[in-house]
Amino acid sequence: MTLGWTKSDWRTRPRVQMPDYPDRAALAAVERALTQMPPLVFAGEARKLKRALGEVGAGRAFLLQGGDCAESFAEFSADNIRDTFKVILQMAIVLTWGAKLPVIKIGRVAGQFAKPRSAATEVVGGVELPSYRGDIINGFDFSAGARIPDPARMLQAYTQAAASLNLLRAFSTGGYADIHRVQSWISGFTDEADARRYREVARQIEDAMDFMAAAGVTSETAHELATVDFYTSHEALLLEYEEALCRIDSTTGLPVAGSGHMIWIGDRTRQPDGAHVEFCRGVQNPIGLKCGPSLSADDLKALIRKLNPENEAGRLTLIARFGAGKVGDHLPRLIRAVQEEGANVVWTCDPMHGNTIKAASGYKTRPFESVLREVREFFAVHKAEGSIPGGVHFEMTGKDVTECTGGVRAVKDEDLSDRYHTACDPRLNASQSLELAFLVAEELQDRRAMRRAAGM
Repeated sequence: MTLGWTKSDWRTRPRVQMPDYPDRAALAAVERALTQMPPLVFAGEARKLKRALGEVGAGRAFLLQGGDCAESFAEFSADNIRDTFKVILQMAIVLTWGAKLPVIKIGRVAGQFAKPRSAATEVVGGVELPSYRGDIINGFDFSAGARIPDPARMLQAYTQAAASLNLLRAFSTGGYADIHRVQSWISGFTDEADARRYREVARQIEDAMDFMAAAGVTSETAHELATVDFYTSHEALLLEYEEALCRIDSTTGLPVAGSGHMIWIGDRTRQPDGAHVEFCRGVQNPIGLKCGPSLSADDLKALIRKLNPENEAGRLTLIARFGAGKVGDHLPRLIRAVQEEGANVVWTCDPMHGNTIKAASGYKTRPFESVLREVREFFAVHKAEGSIPGGVHFEMTGKDVTECTGGVRAVKDEDLSDRYHTACDPRLNASQSLELAFLVAEELQDRRAMRRAAGM
């Protein structure tokens, strides 16, 4: 994988969606400073995640990946981290019930600061300025000064990511993630009048917990019930930051991306000979690859060979993102390309990015029903093709925002302005996220029933 590869080789390749820093000396100083910082994650953690994703690819586990579209410096707080972590735990328990499989939990957190944009500039009131590309690159305020790429923002992003990871590790092992506590949170959701259809699921989960307690299996007797493994991920868009945090694993002697447990390549940066693919092919972390409608079968095969030449289980996760009503047009040919290669991959569904629309109120939004429809189409295609639907990938938050329409609380177009806090893309709120988990659990339960009927 790393034969003849160095972490700076990407600099000789075509680069897209990356800023041109006007102050090159300041950029070099920041890169030097980051190379002296401790890695945010460690190679052993990345290897453990890779093994877990290998189980997902084999159908023996399920992947839940979720979190912010783009982390914000302004909205950074312990409460926001806690609330998103809490919702992911709730979703994971519901999915575990549906699949009867372990659920691998990965957050879009502690590194998801950069965003690709469809245009290099934007116009407001007749004034044209560079597009906002995420807090790690430039500022959200629409002013000439704020939109200048500032390398010092990488240092602030690193500090925020380190603090986020510190808190997440405490939550994961300090009792907050106790399965009994999480189960009680789910019951609170199903007490709402509009969520009654999910109450039977919550009751079955509660009965299972009661049975385990009666059998003597409690948080005190089983460490696994009181703690969770929680991993971080982000799009590896800003390669100066990624290179500076790349380290050599002392155990294997191989390079590892120290910025997050899993990094992914976006749909706009997946050129087989491009800079982002070149960097990601050399690190031993699990790698994600966004797969949109424009990805050809030949390019997918080329990317598989580059990113996972040893066909290692758990190494490569393909994140399908097409839009509701379009999955059947594109996913089958990509599944067949993977099958023709005999490739070990994890298939997961991102039903967010293909379903963004502009509401009558002028706000970008994502209809809950479109998100759910794409998930259902994803499962249906995999059933028809005889492949494994391994997971789901959501942009969501633990806050009570009004950014996506629909759900049990029925957010309407006219409600979007109430609590529309995202700096980039609309996110599912806590209620919508948990509702979606219940609905995905139904798909997983149906899949499990069919596999059992088939003797698998």
